Amino acid sequence: MKRTGLIISLLLLIGAIQAQIITDKTSKKYTVGFDIYTDFVTRIPADYTPAALNPGFNVFGSYNFDLGKTPHVFAIGLGIRSHNLYSNTRIDTVYATTIVFSPIKYNYKRSKINLVYLEIPAELRFKFDNKWKLGIGFKMGLLIDSKEKYIGDIAATGPRVYEKHKRINSLEKYTYGPTLRIGYKWVSVFGYYQIGRTFKQSAGPEFKPLSIGLTISPF
Repeated sequence: MKRTGLIISLLLLIGAIQAQIITDKTSKKYTVGFDIYTDFVTRIPADYTPAALNPGFNVFGSYNFDLGKTPHVFAIGLGIRSHNLYSNTRIDTVYATTIVFSPIKYNYKRSKINLVYLEIPAELRFKFDNKWKLGIGFKMGLLIDSKEKYIGDIAATGPRVYEKHKRINSLEKYTYGPTLRIGYKWVSVFGYYQIGRTFKQSAGPEFKPLSIGLTISPF
């Protein structure tokens, strides 16, 4: 959590600096920003209890196409999205054909899976009075990394271990879903709902994250 807090602080600082140095002409054609959010995981197994806070982030850049002579634009670009899903469970075997989450029996500090996607976001952006903003969009993601991390005991009497397993099996290669942003100047409230499954059909839990947070963008 300390590392996550440091990353968030640095991103906020970068966004504030960018807001001061990027020219108006450039800002009309290009957008660079990032989302800071927490995931509310839907469609989970009965014995899976998600953590109250599942911090994630998304960094994106887009090119803006003018919609006539209005201040509104259509934007399309590239981004990197990362989800951290904490729970009271572990994957039995990350390399198995069918992924099963089982409750942790012993004392533990942290258990999570991390999923990283390269994505293409597209968005209609409406601007009002040059201050208020509304973005309605859709994005598709390509899975580029996955891992499970566990810090805790492996028996009733210990020892405590740190384990990390990469490349979780049976994940869907592509994800997709709608996005919504409502903001003022360079800060917006952000939402994304993943329509597609996280794991393949009949090869793991359905898992459909609902991401709610803030977008920091200088323009």
